[in-house]
Amino acid sequence: MNEILQREAAITLVKDTFSRFLCDYLHLTRISSTLIVLDGTGLNDDLNGIERPVSFPIKSLNEQKAVVVHSLAKWKRVRLKELEVEENRGILTDMRALRPDEDYSPIHSIYVDQWDWEKHISKENRKLSYLKDTVQSIYNALKETEQIVEQHYPNLVPILPDAIHFIHSEELLQKYPSFTAKERENAIAKEFGAVFIIGIGGKLSNHEAHDGRAADYDDWSSKNEDGYFGLNGDLILWHPILETAFEVSSMGIRVDKMALEHQLAEKNCVEKKKLSFHTKLLNGELTESIGGGIGQSRLCMFMLKKSHVGEVQVSVWSDTIRSEMKEKGINLL
Repeated sequence: MNEILQREAAITLVKDTFSRFLCDYLHLTRISSTLIVLDGTGLNDDLNGIERPVSFPIKSLNEQKAVVVHSLAKWKRVRLKELEVEENRGILTDMRALRPDEDYSPIHSIYVDQWDWEKHISKENRKLSYLKDTVQSIYNALKETEQIVEQHYPNLVPILPDAIHFIHSEELLQKYPSFTAKERENAIAKEFGAVFIIGIGGKLSNHEAHDGRAADYDDWSSKNEDGYFGLNGDLILWHPILETAFEVSSMGIRVDKMALEHQLAEKNCVEKKKLSFHTKLLNGELTESIGGGIGQSRLCMFMLKKSHVGEVQVSVWSDTIRSEMKEKGINLL
């Protein structure tokens, strides 16, 4: 079989296997999703607040502007309510997005594909222990997928450690006070192999956030049982070929009314309260939930031991990048 076709078959194996395990562990039902949302609804993911979405007018809607999603972080929560998903169950969808302001790198493309999931939880489960249990379930799905991949491709030897390590971003700062946030991630990921960094978005003791987060989906400001702030985080693996920390998922317990109001004020964007999504949340019309995104191409890169995202997804690359990769023996799809 052609090498590219063999790789495509391996990609399909990873995606089908992991999504099946994920649905089983988190009790999710696969649903259809959108590529676009109307502008001005507050439904699109604002990421760090500076990235431009792809936008266009719709003739049949009197030139009303639509935008291509950055992710489905908020759309899923509305859909969870619309579908009347019962407590302790959730939804999973294949998200496709465009992020034209993304800087090219071996792990970044302007095309984004991820599993977006959202789960209905009780108010009592808005706590760190529930977040950790959910992360552990996702990690179990990763471990089992790695085992299945080895059964089909014996040369792809499993490398994930038995356990995932949990650490708060403030603890990580104290552990490596002279490092940048990225350097801290590299150090902790190399030490443990798999780590979940808790509390991303709020300012730490150095008056800086570990990384940026929008104000209106993850709860990064509520105090948790460990005495730190944040009910969200990033799942990071150590990539042995790239020799770097490798984020595969960003997730968290979602904001409630109190957290949303606090975080909107913190980010100086209280005007968003007037938008459709935010109004629904503030009026108590949405369910409590936990959710996140898991990079499909990222996971394929890790499971298939690839060094460039273009090896596992089709995107747009410059002639220079394609030439550089070809010289290294790397064939982009």
